Amino acid sequence: MTPTPRPTRSPHTVLRIAAVLAVVALAVTGCAGGAGAALTASAHGTSPTTSPTTSPAADAPTPDPIDWSECGPGLDCATVEVPLEYTNPEGEQISLAVMRHRATDPEQRIGSLFINAGGPGVPASDLIKYIDPGSETSTFSPDVVARFDVVGMDPRGVGESDAVRCLTDEQRAEQAAEDRDPSIPGGKPLGRLLQDARTFTQGCVTHQDRAFLASLSTDNVARDLDQVRAAIGEEQITFYGASYGTVVGPMYATLFPDRVRQMVIDAPVDTDLWQNDPLRLLDEVARSNEETLDLWFETCRTEGVEACPFGDGDPEAAFDTLIADLEAEPLQVPPAEGLTPGGVLDGAMALEAVRAAAGARALWPSLTTGLLDAQQGDGTFLHFLLTHVTVAPFGGPFATLQEPHTAVRCVDWPALRNLGEHHAAAREITARGERLGSRAAYSALNCARWPAENKDRFTDELTGAGAPPILVVGGRVDNVSPYHWAEAMTERLENAVLLTREGVGHTSYRTSGPCIDDAVDAALIDGVLPAEGTVCDAVPAGTTRQPAAPGGK
Repeated sequence: MTPTPRPTRSPHTVLRIAAVLAVVALAVTGCAGGAGAALTASAHGTSPTTSPTTSPAADAPTPDPIDWSECGPGLDCATVEVPLEYTNPEGEQISLAVMRHRATDPEQRIGSLFINAGGPGVPASDLIKYIDPGSETSTFSPDVVARFDVVGMDPRGVGESDAVRCLTDEQRAEQAAEDRDPSIPGGKPLGRLLQDARTFTQGCVTHQDRAFLASLSTDNVARDLDQVRAAIGEEQITFYGASYGTVVGPMYATLFPDRVRQMVIDAPVDTDLWQNDPLRLLDEVARSNEETLDLWFETCRTEGVEACPFGDGDPEAAFDTLIADLEAEPLQVPPAEGLTPGGVLDGAMALEAVRAAAGARALWPSLTTGLLDAQQGDGTFLHFLLTHVTVAPFGGPFATLQEPHTAVRCVDWPALRNLGEHHAAAREITARGERLGSRAAYSALNCARWPAENKDRFTDELTGAGAPPILVVGGRVDNVSPYHWAEAMTERLENAVLLTREGVGHTSYRTSGPCIDDAVDAALIDGVLPAEGTVCDAVPAGTTRQPAAPGGK
């Protein structure tokens, strides 16, 4: 792993690390943000695969042509009006924020590449802003940026599209500061968790009306995307989606298969679990988090103390001792400019930081250094990881994403009002005795109290029937989307090819070397998919490209 004596603390490195963490941030409670963002929109007919009660905007009015305004170098911004509910297309309208990065080679332009930034809850515009055609760390390759207008729509309830807010800054800070106990399911006594859920859901209806909250489903997002497509004037779209964006993509391909030119989905969600068994889905995320941490332990142990000195050959024992010591006597972390506002680091907080860093292979050396520092009484770097993933009450990634993240999940998923189901799921997770299992238990409890019913929840299987062949990219070790989800997605889609990435990480495009990047570019640009069974080897540590920093956070 070759850890450095201390984590590099230049502003550039801080932003790069924060970018990686923004991608994995929402794995805390479910599916994480990915490396993309999605846009599309509709105005025309109904797919034959669509349920009569969930018609994809067959009668929605054709939107006005989009009115772009320049909003940065190579960037244009606009808003598009769409129906609040497609069952009443002439009724209340809502505004969606749209951003595009113009193709750098207009003469060779193919069309619009719509991206979905995952989460759910990650604003597409955050990734569009940081496209840099001349940078190896850019979100999309120079070839893709040359040939496509890259278009991002902040989905309804996300980012500039009237982002869902359920807590005040003070409430968020108070909940984040409360002591968690890694030895009990959910980290707090159940009564306190239920009280938090009531505070959260009551805040949601205080700040938004119930009709808006009920409308935040993925099928409506797909219809919104098609409205944007129509407003731009494209007959078909090319689409890249990562993590939760791999629910949006197949939804769009199922509702509007004839409007798909090409599609790539990276780090897939199991859409059957997403639609029908979300507690099992969260359980499988918890397992993936634990498996990734176990692989870090194994790698640390096998590479030896010169590469990974933490634990002197027994990292598991050293880790358990450190977490117990931090829980018994938390570290006071002073403010460090550019890293952390300071605070307290206890055992539960350290587990959260480790969970995030273990899921990003590029952070393993820094994770080793952070653990060594904590052993010596310096919790600065672990607190930095924590602050930029889970706590961040005043503007960090998780603080601004968790509320729309929860809102989308609760309207997409079947009703989870039976507390017995949550108890059973929590018992199953904690019975395994895993180091990271406590936080995952009860992670869907807000949905048990969700105040807005989605009366026409879309339940059709997402097969993409009639769409062109779809490229599915799955990582062999992924702390959020286990590899068997990619296999299941490939089987479920009517026409798909699976590309496998060896190595560790959530999402693969632009983070895993030229084998993945070239295959994705070929699919997006030329519609050429790799042969069945193609596997891309893991790239050497330290050579992977990392995504640019979303939102500069």
